Amino acid sequence: MVRDYWNLTDAPFGGSLEPATFHLGAPQDEALARLEWLLDERQRFGLVVADEGCGKSHLAAMAVRRLGGLGAEAAMLSLRGLAAGDWIELLLERLPLDSASRAEPIRGWQKLENRLRENTLMERPTVLVFDDIDHGPADALDGIGRLIGAAEPRYARTVVVATATPEGLARLPVGMRQRAAVKIELAAWGEEDVAGFLSRSIRRAGGAADVFSAGAVTTLARFSGGVPRVVVQLGQLALAAAAGDGLPQVDAATVERAWRELVPTTAGGAVHPADPADVPLIEEDDADVPSNPRVRAVRRLWQ
Repeated sequence: MVRDYWNLTDAPFGGSLEPATFHLGAPQDEALARLEWLLDERQRFGLVVADEGCGKSHLAAMAVRRLGGLGAEAAMLSLRGLAAGDWIELLLERLPLDSASRAEPIRGWQKLENRLRENTLMERPTVLVFDDIDHGPADALDGIGRLIGAAEPRYARTVVVATATPEGLARLPVGMRQRAAVKIELAAWGEEDVAGFLSRSIRRAGGAADVFSAGAVTTLARFSGGVPRVVVQLGQLALAAAAGDGLPQVDAATVERAWRELVPTTAGGAVHPADPADVPLIEEDDADVPSNPRVRAVRRLWQ
């Protein structure tokens, strides 16, 4: 019903990590610029830190695509939920080894080192992206620590990127944290980023860019705190509610009503900036509502 009502050809707010669903907001733009700097300057290790729901995994997937497009051999592995001893083989599956190399009767670590040596000799960087490193098993942290700390020539063209939450940083070895050339703090979206994401997502699904009114965008940005996961959830609910009411646009009141339905289901999950009872209803003509501060992009500093 929702797709038919808004004349959409697809779900506008997909939950996949596909490039088409990635929104390059100011925080994402800055983060990718710093990761490019890591590659250009042959730095060994970078950390991306963000709260749950702020898009770490999507950024990690896009980093593989972006850095791979700059000539690196890039692979991504999520460490969340892995058992001890599994990470090396799973990482090797994501690298383009030939059949002879895969079948070689040597340990997984030796296969990885051989590949890093090959890439170094070919002057091709290797970028290894580890998502949720703060949830990784101890042997994975030990191995990654060797990748970023060993002075051997075979690691000279290896770049490691890892994502973690602020709380999870304490679970990483002190030496690993100290070796990070950059610690990229991925902030939540500002109101302009939320507006751009909503408009782009609706247009990508075949709908009109102004389905969400200006007041609805302001309200949605405020209640979601700019957390991308909450923006998606609240946007989906607001679209359905406005369609059910037969509205020509999603308005601020509909977004607030959707928020009141969403909060109980996400308790203990994403961090919300305020209880809706403490935030007055945003009227469509309210021009004095402060927006969330945007993260200043510093791309020029990292080129």
